[in-house]
Amino acid sequence: MLLNVRSTAIRMAVVAFFALSIISWLSELSPYSCCKRALLGAICAFFTTKIAAKAINAILLNAMITSKENQKKENNSDGGN
Repeated sequence: MLLNVRSTAIRMAVVAFFALSIISWLSELSPYSCCKRALLGAICAFFTTKIAAKAINAILLNAMITSKENQKKENNSDGGN
């Protein structure tokens, strides 16, 4: 089953935004600095997750294709039974 790239990337961006904003807030930074860091972190997390999910989908798709090819070869060698 392939991953839904966009929804996964958005979820990770939201998690990264809130995690970074809380960490910045606990570090007693100004609200503007917290927001700026959290927004940049969310953008980075979005694109990183998007690239990683596309790579995982490519690997999964290749594995699925290879598996189907192997099944067809086995069926052909058994005489179609």
